[in-house]
Amino acid sequence: MTANASQRSSSVGIDAPRSRGVDIDDWRPEDSTFWESTGKRIANRNLWISIPSLLCGFAVWLMWGIITVQMLNLGYPFEQKQLFTLTAIAGLSGATLRIPASFMIRIAGGRNTVFLTTAFLMIPAMLTGIALQSKDTPLWMFQLCALLSGFGGGNFACSMSNISGFFPKRLQGTGLGLNAGLGNFGVTTSQILIPLVMTIGLFGTMGGDSMMLVKDSGWLFGKIKAGTPTFVQNAGFVWMLLLVPLAFFGFFGMNNLKSVSPNVGSTIGAFIKVTWLYLLGLVISAVGLYLYLPKPFGLGALNMWAAMPAIIIGMLVVMKLTAFGDMRPNLAKQFKIFSNKHTWSMTALYIVTFGSFIGFSMALPLSITVIFGFQHVMDPATGVWSHALKNPNAPSALTYAWIGPFVGALIRPVGGWISDKVGGAIVTQVISLVMVVASAAAGYVMMMAYQSQTPEQYFFIFMLLFIVLFAASGIGNGSTFRSVGVIFDREQAGPVLGWTSAVAAYGSFVAPVVIGDQIKAGTPEVAMYGFAVFYAVCVVINWWFYLRKNAYIQNP
Repeated sequence: MTANASQRSSSVGIDAPRSRGVDIDDWRPEDSTFWESTGKRIANRNLWISIPSLLCGFAVWLMWGIITVQMLNLGYPFEQKQLFTLTAIAGLSGATLRIPASFMIRIAGGRNTVFLTTAFLMIPAMLTGIALQSKDTPLWMFQLCALLSGFGGGNFACSMSNISGFFPKRLQGTGLGLNAGLGNFGVTTSQILIPLVMTIGLFGTMGGDSMMLVKDSGWLFGKIKAGTPTFVQNAGFVWMLLLVPLAFFGFFGMNNLKSVSPNVGSTIGAFIKVTWLYLLGLVISAVGLYLYLPKPFGLGALNMWAAMPAIIIGMLVVMKLTAFGDMRPNLAKQFKIFSNKHTWSMTALYIVTFGSFIGFSMALPLSITVIFGFQHVMDPATGVWSHALKNPNAPSALTYAWIGPFVGALIRPVGGWISDKVGGAIVTQVISLVMVVASAAAGYVMMMAYQSQTPEQYFFIFMLLFIVLFAASGIGNGSTFRSVGVIFDREQAGPVLGWTSAVAAYGSFVAPVVIGDQIKAGTPEVAMYGFAVFYAVCVVINWWFYLRKNAYIQNP
């Protein structure tokens, strides 16, 4: 350090971190003196820029759950099954992009990664707005927009990996809970904001013309009658109002921690690494979807359960083979997490929590529309159920679908805070048992509603059970991330957080497909019963690893 630099350091105290612009060389969050005098302020600044950026990522990623409902209400020329695939494509893309995003922070630095990945969100936001301006837009264009919306899903992994490095172990649950919990409000934000901005010509002539609803729709404050003009394209354009300033704040307000990202290099070089990894993720996602989607949009060669592991393995192999420069040894070092058994146990547990939260967030709006929006009548002569007659008393998905994700996101920081007090594993055990019961009960209610001419009579208990599922998964999100911060050292915690969130994010692909397929088969309850069985298995896994008398690690 130069003499002048030494004098400056002395003038602010010996605990000030050594830094070069946005890069911080000396970071000691476990040192209480350093943390209180300097570290807390820097960590909180990065956290409060990260949170709204992550919120927008979730919103752009999950906007298809709302957009598809409104496309149905506006009479776009697509079948329900095709609309379910749009949410599934966005889900699969976002989950796949989380795999490379899990390793970006160490390779490219936190500030560089968060800024660029936030800026990337502008691409699907603009394209989606343009595509929605016409009902003549082909399905493949919407599928492309849904694929690119996966940027928002990928951003979660790098955001959580980044914030983990800023906070001491004793505050991992709180810091990560705030970032993820408030960031998860992106789900609710999209479900409230999109129906709202669709009701007005927010961007004037630049935003395009309105379309007339052919079916009743809704928003936060109630029903919107058929024949009402709707600016559905605002569902994409509105996010630009937030993304532009957030990208600015990310670039000029965040930091790279050299203790976490020792070989960041130049800013441009970091951008190239992030872009390369995301391009790989998009290519692998597109190839996997082509193999999975039925003709004429794909080959239909793989079912969902074969496509997912093929995509995950393919992503990891391609990342390793195509790594260049210092990325190669860096990735090799981070890939050591796969030899740790706790990586796999925590992955399963995080599927229970975040996988459920994100999957139900994706599937719920269209499920409400299909199950409660029609009268279900059996032909007594053939014994075949008909689900085509419109239900005049149907609740609007756009009025109610936001409630569950809102509760789950709101309570997530509480889950982290409680887990910091009593231990993460015990909290995870309790919420997993709750989810076993609530999922099975929700399945039974869905079965009753789908076999009723007046399904709306079951809607209150249906929503109540899903609110319980969202609340339990939100608390569990905080508890599992707290456990990761305790189980793994600082070098591995970030990649493990990213990896577990990546695999769990496939819930956003699985839930819409499984629930959609079972609704089509006339047995929606089977999907929820299946989820309940998986939750029960994970209760045993959590007990074996972290709660039994001779557990590997006791109640982390």
